[in-house]
Amino acid sequence: MFNFNKKGYQCDWEGIIINFLNIYGESTKTALGFFWKSGWAFILGYFISAMIQAFIPKARLTNYMGEANIKSISLSTIFGSASSSCSFAALAAAKSLVLKGAHFITAVAFMFASTNLVIELGILILIFLGWQFLVAEIVGGIVLIIISSILMKIFYPQEWFEQARKKVEANAVDEKEDFDWKKRIKSKEGWMLVGKNFVSEWQMVWEEILIGFTIAGFVTILVPEELWGKIFLINMTDTLPSWLIALENAIVGPLVAAMTFIGSMGNIPLATVLYSNGIFFTGIMAFIYSDLMVPPLIAVNAEYYGKKVAFYIAGIMYASIILAALLLNFAFGALDILPESSRQIAQLTQFKIDYTFWMNIVFVGVAGWLIYLNKKYMENKKDDQSESGTSIKRKIAYLFIIIILGGLIAFIIT
Repeated sequence: MFNFNKKGYQCDWEGIIINFLNIYGESTKTALGFFWKSGWAFILGYFISAMIQAFIPKARLTNYMGEANIKSISLSTIFGSASSSCSFAALAAAKSLVLKGAHFITAVAFMFASTNLVIELGILILIFLGWQFLVAEIVGGIVLIIISSILMKIFYPQEWFEQARKKVEANAVDEKEDFDWKKRIKSKEGWMLVGKNFVSEWQMVWEEILIGFTIAGFVTILVPEELWGKIFLINMTDTLPSWLIALENAIVGPLVAAMTFIGSMGNIPLATVLYSNGIFFTGIMAFIYSDLMVPPLIAVNAEYYGKKVAFYIAGIMYASIILAALLLNFAFGALDILPESSRQIAQLTQFKIDYTFWMNIVFVGVAGWLIYLNKKYMENKKDDQSESGTSIKRKIAYLFIIIILGGLIAFIIT
C-alpha cells in the first residue's frame, strides 16, 4: 500500500481503493447469496405459518394453559410451534396468553417453541447447516422447554409475577378470537386472511432478515478466522480439553448472539459463518437458541412485565440454553452424529441454475398471489396498515439497503 522513494513513503491510493472495492463487492455478493439460497424457504415457511394462524382457533387452547403442568406446557409448545417465528411477535403473543390466564411458565415455553420449533426456521437450518442441526434444533427446542420449566418451577418469584400480571392487565386491549375453521378454510375470506397474515409476517421481520443476512455476508469476508478462534478457543484445542472448550462455547454463544442485536431468522446465516470457521457444536446451537436474548427483546419484555421479570426470564433462558447445548453435545457425541465444520460459504452462496433457482421462481409466484390476497383483504376490511413514524431498526434497514446497492456497484466495476 506504500511505495518507498527518495522523498519517503508515498501512499498508493489507487491500490487502497481497488482493494476496498474488491472486499466491499465480495461482501455484498456473499450477503446476496444468503438471500438467494433461502428466498424460497422464507416464502414457503411464512406461507405455512400464515395458514396455521388463519385456520387454527387459538382461543380454546388458552383455556388449558393456566397451570404449570405437563399438559399446559405441552399445549404451549404445540401452540408456539404453530405460531410466528418473528421474535417480537412471539413476545406479543406470549403477553396475550398471560392476559388470557396462561401461567408464566407456559408463556416462556411458548416463546421458546415459537422461535425454535417453527417450520420456516427448520427449513432454513436444513439448507444452511444440514440435517444434524435440524434434528438438534427440534430435539434441543424441546429440551430447552423442559429445562426452563424445571428451573422456573424451582426458582419462581411469585410476587414478581403477580405484579407483572397486574401490569399486563392494566395495559390490556380486549382480544377475541374464535371461529369454525372448517368454514373458514373453504371461504374466500379465509384465504384472504392467509394473504394478510403472510404480508403481516414479512412486515414484522424484513428488517431483521435484511440486517442479519447483510451482516453475515460482511462478517464472512471481513472477520478473520483467527478472531473466531480466539473468541471460541478454537486455536487452543491442543492445550485445553474438548469438554472445557465445549462449555466455553456454550457460555459465549448466547453473548455473541446478544451482541448482534438480531433475533429470529437473521441469526442462521451468522451461525453458518461460525460453523464454517470451526466453532464447536455447542457454541453454534447456543448461538441459534439465543434469539430471544438480544437487548431489544429484553427491553420489550421489560415494557410488558417490568425489568425484574424481564431479566429473570433472560436469566432462565441463558441457563437453559447452556444446559441444553451441553446435553445435545453429549448425546450427539454418544450417537456419533456430531457434525464437523465443513460448510464452505462460497459454495453455499453461489448463484447458479439449480433447484434453488427453480424453487425461487415458483415461490415468487406464490408470494405474488399472497400479496394479491392481502390486497383484496385490505380492500374488503378497509384497513389501514400505514405506520406512524419510522423505527430505529427500519432506519438501519434502509441504511443497509444503501450499503447493498453500493456493494453491487463495487462488485460490477471490479
